[in-house]
Amino acid sequence: MLRLVIRRLLQLIPTLLGLSVLLFLWLNRLPGGPASAILGERATDAQVAAINRALGLDQPVHVQYWRFLKRIFELDLGTSVQTGQPVWEEFTTKFPATVELSVLAMIFAIVVGIPLGYLAARRRGGWMDVGAVSGSLVGICIPVFFLGLILKEILAVNLHLFPSYGRMEVPDATSVTGLAVLDGLLTGEFDATWDALHHLILPAITLASIPLAVIVRMTRASVLEVVGEDYVRTAESKGLEKRVVRGRHILRNALLPVITAVGLLTGSLLSGAVLTESVFSFNGIGLFIKTAIDARDYPVLVGFIMFIAVVYVLINLLVDLAYSVIDPRVRVH
Repeated sequence: MLRLVIRRLLQLIPTLLGLSVLLFLWLNRLPGGPASAILGERATDAQVAAINRALGLDQPVHVQYWRFLKRIFELDLGTSVQTGQPVWEEFTTKFPATVELSVLAMIFAIVVGIPLGYLAARRRGGWMDVGAVSGSLVGICIPVFFLGLILKEILAVNLHLFPSYGRMEVPDATSVTGLAVLDGLLTGEFDATWDALHHLILPAITLASIPLAVIVRMTRASVLEVVGEDYVRTAESKGLEKRVVRGRHILRNALLPVITAVGLLTGSLLSGAVLTESVFSFNGIGLFIKTAIDARDYPVLVGFIMFIAVVYVLINLLVDLAYSVIDPRVRVH
């Protein structure tokens, strides 16, 4: 297991280096250059030249790239044009909100999606199968922001079942980890926990719509494929209990492609959070990135792209480890 982790971590290095090269080239190919992006379209030549000297953009390309790479490894992502604060501090402040939202959304998608996909496969052609397939198609086709607006209008504005915006309404809640639900549990402020969870439900359901649809379809297809395998028929012919056949032989083997999908979907939730958090005014990284795009806050965008890349590669590592736990043959290869 340790050799697998080390090998996967070493494979991440060229991936991140390649992304850093693409980011560096993108920055240097912006219309007017990074200086014009920071100063605006009406910047004078003297102002642009001053910014270029301050940022080291008048140096040779290889020197610029080395400085860019060094700053990334030192977590010096620059200063946000919007707030005037270091980008890394902004990320560490707003990231816990997006973590809570993404984790709850993925938990909802997994808890509902895997059983629903399994039952749809076991009752192929029945009403549950038709309903699950049709519902998953609808979930994939409806844009996240549109679904969020519908849920917000019906459940929040009309029925008043959930808050329509914000992260929480308890003003004096104690912050320990930045995760509002967890902080309330750790400090015993259960009113803050419930308030934060109440604000999370609608955005989480909205964000979970596409992962849920994908997981249902992946689980259904994988179970249908595994059910026809020889080792399943052999296990059934030996008279093993249905519970053992379903859990050990069908579901465990069917979960392998589903785990891959879950890993990739978890990374995509962070980018999907941009639209969801904008609809519900949820103060996380997604909303921050949306305002950064509007303000052409390029230091924030560069930091976000690198951050998403690191999250993706780490999630892929966790997926590989989960593979090795479920299927020991992976460790051998």
